[in-house]
Amino acid sequence: MIGIFDSGIGGLTVVKSLMEKLPGYDMIYFGDTARTPYGTKSPETVVRYALENTDFLLKQGAKLIVMACNTASSVAAGRVAEDYDIPIFEVVTPATENAVKISNRLTIGVIGTRATVKSGIYEHKIMALKPDAKVYSAACPLLVPLVEEGWMKKPETGMIIKKYLQPLKVRQIDTLILGCTHYPLLKDTIQRKIGKRVHIIDSSIAIAENVKFFLDTHPEVDSQLSKNNAFKLFVSDITEQFEKTARATLKRNVHLEHVEL
Repeated sequence: MIGIFDSGIGGLTVVKSLMEKLPGYDMIYFGDTARTPYGTKSPETVVRYALENTDFLLKQGAKLIVMACNTASSVAAGRVAEDYDIPIFEVVTPATENAVKISNRLTIGVIGTRATVKSGIYEHKIMALKPDAKVYSAACPLLVPLVEEGWMKKPETGMIIKKYLQPLKVRQIDTLILGCTHYPLLKDTIQRKIGKRVHIIDSSIAIAENVKFFLDTHPEVDSQLSKNNAFKLFVSDITEQFEKTARATLKRNVHLEHVEL
């Protein structure tokens, strides 16, 4: 079973991509809706949450963990990998690798939570691959709560996105990394506001491709994963909005199970 966790509903974009790339694989998802957002929390708190989430998924039978949260990936991936002897995937590395491949002028923008941007992880990884790259980041703290509230199509959300993207637009970036798995749910609006010539890097697609490649090249791990097309969805707080957004994101009926960590 593939285990996936996020601070809330955004990680379901990763689940959707994984289901498309790995049809039939059993998956279990934990959305920490009671403690969202992670982007405003201290690094120590995010590390603790990430370890608790991983522990829960392993107890449910997961053999591989996908950290579908950019904030947790930015500040806690190293600690999780140290503590657990199983394959651990984070969303930052695949997105940066895709960005440097697709960017024509190596002028790359990153949007994410405050914690992700403050960590500098995207700049660090991009510069390690392409030292001559120019990387500009913008924190967008209001976007996760807006997605969690289901305000994807509201005009106010479009205005906020435009304001957040303006500093990147004046830098004339040619590639933009969506440094939060909530943001693909806003991708159409982000594309309109940043301009159609800017390449959008969707971290949910990048991580799914990364996991598929790993399993294709590691049959000993792949053989441990059950393939009965089963999907379980756990949350730390059930809300009507989460249920609606989960159905809309996955394009299927979902059954939410409540769990307290």
